[in-house]
Amino acid sequence: KITKIMDHALKLKIPCIGINDSGGARIQEGIGALAGYGEIFYRNTMASGVIPQLSVILGPCAGGAVYSPALTDFVFVVENISKMFITGPNVIETVLGEKISQEDLGGARVHAEITGNAHFYALSEMECFDQIKTLLSLIPHSNQNKAEAVKPKPPRFKKKIENIIPTDPKKSYDVRDVIYSITDESKFFEVQQLWAANIVIGFGRINGKTVGFVANQPLYLAGVLDCDSSDKAARFIRFCDSFNIPIVTLEDMPGYLPGVDQEHAGVIRHGAKMLYAYSEATVPKITVILRKAYGGGYIAMNSRHLGADFVYSWPDAEIAVMGPEGAANIIFRKEIMSAENQEEVRRQKVDEYVDKFANPFVAASKGYIDSVIEASETRNVLIHSLEVSENKEVFRPTKKHGIPPF
Repeated sequence: KITKIMDHALKLKIPCIGINDSGGARIQEGIGALAGYGEIFYRNTMASGVIPQLSVILGPCAGGAVYSPALTDFVFVVENISKMFITGPNVIETVLGEKISQEDLGGARVHAEITGNAHFYALSEMECFDQIKTLLSLIPHSNQNKAEAVKPKPPRFKKKIENIIPTDPKKSYDVRDVIYSITDESKFFEVQQLWAANIVIGFGRINGKTVGFVANQPLYLAGVLDCDSSDKAARFIRFCDSFNIPIVTLEDMPGYLPGVDQEHAGVIRHGAKMLYAYSEATVPKITVILRKAYGGGYIAMNSRHLGADFVYSWPDAEIAVMGPEGAANIIFRKEIMSAENQEEVRRQKVDEYVDKFANPFVAASKGYIDSVIEASETRNVLIHSLEVSENKEVFRPTKKHGIPPF
């Protein structure tokens, strides 16, 4: 019955929504139950990137039943109702002797904040259903269409966009304020808000048309990229590319998160997922550098070198191999160490490095940035860039499929 409706949705090119409340395979049915799961997983995979697939977890979802939601595009969970786990608390206690509740093991908050398995978190079923309606209004019904356009409306956000970013580069701010300043009616539908909060992803409209946003969030870990944020962004980029949704990248990126834990967790492989996703995407890709763009992070956040169609920068942005202070300490080390007043010389060399290297005009002179724009121009520039790239076509080498760094 489930596979029949999945086949029908794929044939009709319409979204498929699964409401899940399952204890797993029915033991009495034996191998037949497992075969049924396999048939569902196969259809999830075949429909991936063709029609949107949404999973709503409205009860316990255990064993093989959790794999189908994991294969879909978006998972919705509800506080105190949704529960997902491969092996339940009883099995864990029997095998490992560890006692844990269903909620602590795989509750809604766990998957929304810790594992990243859930994309939308709600406090009630009605809020969850409203989230589903909002999402469906922002995305197309299949990969053969674009999201439905609506009448353009100006932003309502009261803060002026040029006043959002502090003058002190070490101070943080909420990048969502920048998004509110440029989207229609200042509306932004965030995806995976609680997980990997150092990067912000979600949907908004610019001039009446749906756009996917990827933005570094300076409020958390200074907006650096790490394993989880790379996974989060890469998957979202691939969804947008599959369903013809242009991608706007807002960059304030000091680099990748350093540390033994990150290196041992495979930050090289995880970070490469983002590079792969941006490079592979053929939808319009537009980047605005807000403040910092250092090192590998500059490349990873949809740089010209990964195929960005338009790259803009605000005037005070710093674009360089590394931060001015670190770079000055390395480049001018001898001069600083031999100076009588080392701190004064260090400050002078930092300023010299910023003037010569860490500014958007150097990158613009090499053609890596299309234009240095005022913050107040951002929305109009994005509208124009999206309009001229609407009929973009990209020709790729013939291949069965690429091999992403899974």
